[in-house]
Amino acid sequence: MFYFVIFIQTAVNTGISIGAILLAGECLQIMYSELSPHGPLKLYHFIAMVTVIMICLSQFPSFHSLRHINLASLFLNLGYTFLVVGACIRAGTSKNAPPRDYSLETSHLSRLFSAFTSISIIAAIFGNGILPEIQATLAPPATGKMLKGLMLCYSVILVTFYSASVSGYWVFGNKSNSNILKSLMPDEGPSLAPTWVLGLAIVFILLQLFAIGLVYSQVAYEIMEKNSADANKAVFSLRNLIPRIILRTLYMTLCGFFAAMLPFFGDINGVVGAVGFIPLDFILPMLLYNITFKPKKSSITFWVNTSIMVIFSCAGLLGSFSSIRKLVLDANKFKLFSSDVVD
Repeated sequence: MFYFVIFIQTAVNTGISIGAILLAGECLQIMYSELSPHGPLKLYHFIAMVTVIMICLSQFPSFHSLRHINLASLFLNLGYTFLVVGACIRAGTSKNAPPRDYSLETSHLSRLFSAFTSISIIAAIFGNGILPEIQATLAPPATGKMLKGLMLCYSVILVTFYSASVSGYWVFGNKSNSNILKSLMPDEGPSLAPTWVLGLAIVFILLQLFAIGLVYSQVAYEIMEKNSADANKAVFSLRNLIPRIILRTLYMTLCGFFAAMLPFFGDINGVVGAVGFIPLDFILPMLLYNITFKPKKSSITFWVNTSIMVIFSCAGLLGSFSSIRKLVLDANKFKLFSSDVVD
């Protein structure tokens, strides 16, 4: 069970790190395309730039050293959401408002697969509370810290993710891009929001993505450095510094390589949610509760936990299949190291 959980945690954190690098590279590409529409640089060039920055920032020695970055990340998140929602409302009420189409896919099978992919993405969104949850267990009492951390996390999710997604879908319908900034800055025609608003939003989300990549990579660093570090030596001693630089550089380089090779942002979210967050957040806690506290099989607690495990096991399996299916279908349409992010 220990190694199973470690495997899922590593997969989740690696997937999020890849997604953060990919989206940050896309934000740089958006800025570049506005300044130089016919410039020679491609998406993978910007992903390489982001990877180099992440390698430098990854040398923060511990999660505790990121506490100020975490706080700044929260304000960046709120600021970005405020700007994007305002821009979407302005675009939707302007005379240049884009046509809206809210229709679904015609194939019932495609709708079914899309629904389970969406469930996996939603699981990935709400699974963002997993890292505060893990870190809270390091210092007792854990229960109160976990609850406070999760409540704050879910409050931020409801305010930010849902306001941005609802306003974006209201304006652009099913043509909405996974990165709403690209929808607000169409390839043809004028931008649908003031340039300074879009520029500031890009800066906010870019800084936010650096923070996300740093936070979620810490678990992988802890696992890698458990055997390579010497606890009896100082954090910045050569004995600990050299292995840390090598391991973290290799890890970030690997994440950047996969982000550039497979630029499938929505698909990555779906796979991470189905393979990682659903079992880690909705199945294992109920299983471990039943194993640890052994509620009677006739009790409501036992059957509620068992029902949740069965339902989300099915959702996870179907979500994994549909997410990987979409990833394969998208991969057939695009070549490796494409210059466009696939939704």
